[in-house]
Amino acid sequence: MRFIQPWFQKLTLLLVCFSLSTGLLIGWPATALAARGYGLPPGNAVTDPEAILRQALPIDNQPIRQIQANLEGISERLREKRWGAIDSDISKARKVLNSRQSEILASVPEGQKAAAQTLVKSIQAEFTPLKTAADAEDREQLNQSKSKLLSLVGELEAAMIPKFPFEVPADYRNLPQLKGRAVVEMTTDKGLLKMVVDGYSAPVTAGNFVDLVQKGFYDGLEFTRSEASYVLQTGDPPGPEEGFIDPATDEYRAVPLEVLVKGESKPVYGTTLEAAGRYRDQPVLPFSAYGALAMARPGDDPNGGSSQFFFFLFDPALTPPGLNLLDGRYSTFGYVVEGKEVLEKLKQGDKIETAKVVQGADHLVQP
Repeated sequence: MRFIQPWFQKLTLLLVCFSLSTGLLIGWPATALAARGYGLPPGNAVTDPEAILRQALPIDNQPIRQIQANLEGISERLREKRWGAIDSDISKARKVLNSRQSEILASVPEGQKAAAQTLVKSIQAEFTPLKTAADAEDREQLNQSKSKLLSLVGELEAAMIPKFPFEVPADYRNLPQLKGRAVVEMTTDKGLLKMVVDGYSAPVTAGNFVDLVQKGFYDGLEFTRSEASYVLQTGDPPGPEEGFIDPATDEYRAVPLEVLVKGESKPVYGTTLEAAGRYRDQPVLPFSAYGALAMARPGDDPNGGSSQFFFFLFDPALTPPGLNLLDGRYSTFGYVVEGKEVLEKLKQGDKIETAKVVQGADHLVQP
């Protein structure tokens, strides 16, 4: 049983992304590409996994999102050495924080207010070293301060979520759910991977994964498939089974395809976006970042996933927004946020030594 795209679909992925990023169409009419949803949308793909995770948080607070956008924009300005634009971004973000603080805190539930006010003070304080680094044109210090600031902004945004935003369909409530986020550390024979698993966007898929991590299911398993610039796959247990057999039922635990589309309040279940005719819809968790985590499944069964999952290894620079052919076909449930250099070394036959939940285990809800 093949669990993700066969070789010709991989080739299509590479050719479409390369062709469109270079302006070539390799014989495919633009109208045909548009009909299939491959028209080139405006803007740049977000390739930073932590930026994607911040944007995926289910909040609606315009001032904090503006601060986030100004700070994230510094990376592009820095590549272009536009120090004046960097100074402008810093000034704008600082002004929004100071002038609209009451609006920012208004989105925080009462029980989180004190912690949120402390975070706001920490953010205000961190603007000083950021501005100093920008004035000195110190790239290293600027990146460090920006990363620290964005981490604090992400914490403040997470504090704005009062409760889990939707109910999983009744058909899937027999499965574990992750109602929030968790951090998983996976020790391999090549080093450590740190992953953020997002239950806000994929509660069933993320819940299944975190549950299996807590059960020790992945400890000692090999990586069973490795294709350079494509995927690294694991989760196939020893023996004839290709997924997790639940000891409570003695049956294969099947996990549905689960994709949250941008602008929608709950995921699409049980079908690919392509099969639903939604070619142009973009997932909240796209395959535009190196190290995206996704559930593998039999090619002909959108609801046949279980324990096997893969890391996406494609170069995000060749993936314009909305053009990755895996988007909407597989359930993405998180990203590697530390250990990219380790992920680059791992190959078929390498092993997971241990996997453990180091944060957010309390968000796992058993059926």
